[in-house]
Amino acid sequence: MNTIKGPAIFIAQFIQDQAPFNSLESICKWAKGLGYEGVQLPTTDSRFIDLQKAAESKTYADEIKGVVQEAGLQITELSTHLQGQLVAVHPAYDTLFDGFAPEAYRNNPKARQEWAVQQLKYAAKASQNLGLSASVTFSGSLLWPYVYPWPQRPAGLVEAGFKELGDRWLPILNEYQNCGVDLCYEIHAGEDLHDGISYEMFLDQVNQHPSACLLYDPSHFILQSLDYLEHIDIYHERIKMFHVKDAEFNPSGRQGVYGGYQGWVNRAGRFRSLGDGQVDFKAVFSKLTQYDFKGWAVLEWECALKHPEDGAREGAPFIKDHIIRVTERAFDDFAASGIDESKNRNVLGLS
Repeated sequence: MNTIKGPAIFIAQFIQDQAPFNSLESICKWAKGLGYEGVQLPTTDSRFIDLQKAAESKTYADEIKGVVQEAGLQITELSTHLQGQLVAVHPAYDTLFDGFAPEAYRNNPKARQEWAVQQLKYAAKASQNLGLSASVTFSGSLLWPYVYPWPQRPAGLVEAGFKELGDRWLPILNEYQNCGVDLCYEIHAGEDLHDGISYEMFLDQVNQHPSACLLYDPSHFILQSLDYLEHIDIYHERIKMFHVKDAEFNPSGRQGVYGGYQGWVNRAGRFRSLGDGQVDFKAVFSKLTQYDFKGWAVLEWECALKHPEDGAREGAPFIKDHIIRVTERAFDDFAASGIDESKNRNVLGLS
């Protein structure tokens, strides 16, 4: 078995224009001061990493890695959530998702998609240059407006949507495979890959691609009432990344999974700071350790109530306390009899 690495922190939710959250150097020093050992980097803000440059220049990638290491941290993975979302966008969401792309690609879905695909390919090479083994993204969605089968979905609609999704992602996955990097899809509401079944449907379209892996985040399963522990049992061979994020789901006679169009504070399902929600993290860490998860435990802080800096401060010791240092020997070794093979055969009555 393997001891999970961490604690680490995804810095996307903390980036601001004010110090220490406005540069890679200063935010890394801040994270180290809280007890973190790694940082997961978003890739849409050039103050923290120039993705194209990191893909095209090993020297620049080494410089970025050096800044992080100088603060006493490691880069855990790169995130392309926003770019991945733009690989597949239903027209109903064009205006809203335009904000994820540079201004030059807005109001032009084809150009925006081409930019996003190139960004994903840059991230594969940048990850390789940085010596990373995994990266996280969203799948995007062509079918989300039809997630509920009313009006009745036309025959073949879902199949056509997943075929197109697979066609768009297969060349990207091949690029990641060539770079020796796993591309981990975060299973998430709003994405065509939003649960295990939809992930399996996607795998069928990309020929069970070995690089099409998973980021495990139990908070999204709490909000779906999905068994987040059995999910590990089923998909542990594909789980290569881990977001440590909490959530709660408190349905009532007025509101359930769909949330009644309410904002995050007033939804039955909402994200919470670590320890304030309903995820059984002792069980989660135990299962991942049991299955020899070799990656990082990365805080992704999102909470409808708590201040982010408090969530970050509390997150490092929370994760550290849940990481299981694996044993090097069995607990009952003290009672071992040291019987050899011949004696074993004798005990079984075979000699």
